[in-house]
Amino acid sequence: MKLSIIGSGNVGGLTAMRILGYGFSKIILLDIQKNLAEAKALDLEDSGSVYKYNYDIEATSDIQRIESSQLIIITAGFSRKPQMTREELLEKNAKIIKDLVYPIKKLCSEPIVIVVSNPVDILTYLFIKESGFSSKRVFGIGPNLDSARFANLIHKELNISPSEIEAMVIGSHGEGMIPLPRFTFIKGVPLNKFLDEERIKQIIDDTIKRGSRIVSLFGSGSAYFGPSAAIEQVVKSILKDEKHILGLSAYLSGEYGFRDLCIGVPCVLGKNGIEKIIELELNSEEKEKFLKSVDSINKQKNLLKEYALL
Repeated sequence: MKLSIIGSGNVGGLTAMRILGYGFSKIILLDIQKNLAEAKALDLEDSGSVYKYNYDIEATSDIQRIESSQLIIITAGFSRKPQMTREELLEKNAKIIKDLVYPIKKLCSEPIVIVVSNPVDILTYLFIKESGFSSKRVFGIGPNLDSARFANLIHKELNISPSEIEAMVIGSHGEGMIPLPRFTFIKGVPLNKFLDEERIKQIIDDTIKRGSRIVSLFGSGSAYFGPSAAIEQVVKSILKDEKHILGLSAYLSGEYGFRDLCIGVPCVLGKNGIEKIIELELNSEEKEKFLKSVDSINKQKNLLKEYALL
């Protein structure tokens, strides 16, 4: 399988490193800064000889080189800066995504496309609408990263192995995310059996603010260890047809009572992309939060129309 990573910054470069041993026939690192892509490709080649991986990696600034890619990961775009919301990135990164659609359509036949660039929900929606690709084969990273952050903070609070924690987060990736303690379990036992309501609320708040905190500490740039790990999890489920249930920014066609938008929901993911969207039975409070998350994404959709990008 040929893989193309569009955007060779911190997330793209580290993603390539994480999946070098997955047996791709060809890995393309594409970036408008060819020197950046080439530097990372050379560095990755050297690490491959240590790990004894056999692979072919190519750095380029020529998008024609992605031709015939079966899997495409889009990390290109501007990063968040301190005090900047994901929504403020919208216009700049939407233009980048829109510019990628035509060459990808022209050069690749029915690839699986993983959108990582922020704000991920609306950019995933934009790519689906502009490309006409199946919504089962185009989806965004975000909720699985948010779930990992939720699980990590629970682990730190309880000193319980992260492998025992199954955390659930839905909604938009960003300030509108919805950590769901009712659907979060530790070895099958509900979270509220371990923590009281006040402590759970604090962990939820910390989860929602986690990305912003990382951005503020960096001063310039955003997280990349966590996001690249989340991408690897998705790639592995596709390549090995694991059919894992993962949180993805997926296109809704009536699920949860909504249509024509992308938002974070649990999905069964296999070799052909999203096989099923899992509909959780939300209570009234959870439904209200989900509606607010939907409204925030629809506002971004309206902004895209104002910008003449949709």
